[in-house]
Amino acid sequence: MRLFILCLIVFCSFSSMGQNADIELLRKVNGSRNSSMDPSMKLLSHSEYIIGVALPVSVCVASWAKRDATLLQKGVNMSLAMILNTGSTFLLKRIINRDRPQLVYPDINAFENEKHYSFPSGHTSNAFVAATSLSLNFKKWYVVLPSFAWASAVGYSRMYLGAHYPSDVLAGAILGAGSAFVTFKANQYLKKYYLKKHVEMSF
Repeated sequence: MRLFILCLIVFCSFSSMGQNADIELLRKVNGSRNSSMDPSMKLLSHSEYIIGVALPVSVCVASWAKRDATLLQKGVNMSLAMILNTGSTFLLKRIINRDRPQLVYPDINAFENEKHYSFPSGHTSNAFVAATSLSLNFKKWYVVLPSFAWASAVGYSRMYLGAHYPSDVLAGAILGAGSAFVTFKANQYLKKYYLKKHVEMSF
């Protein structure tokens, strides 16, 4: 619920007094677009589908191969974070019903016509939930830095391709990272709770 409220605040703040800044920043990013880079940017943009699913699945498969229960918990945790984020993004899109920027501003040069609503950016939220859940479960700098660099690049690509406002991308990043954090903390709480119950029952 807090993630919903935070994303709604982001949307309301940009809609009321920040809409001009929102569209002007998008125009600068989208206006610098080089058509020769479109295939690469589209590939980067849609990489969240493959990587977002591949990461938790790979961890679960690795846990099965190694018979590692701790690794399995991490894989399940990452999968639940992705599910929470997907559901939250779906609901927010239908609550806000924000049109894509190219439908409101004809000067925005969109690479392709998107069918779904604009706020928040689903590609960005998926990238950030994957990057954050991976970083929380595997706390190494060589995991954290590339993960967030990739997620940030996905967010930038959505503006570059004219698919989203900056506020859509910001909300997607908050929602994705927040979903991963909430899931991670919930998992920690449940482990402590059941451990405490187990200790109490042993006496």
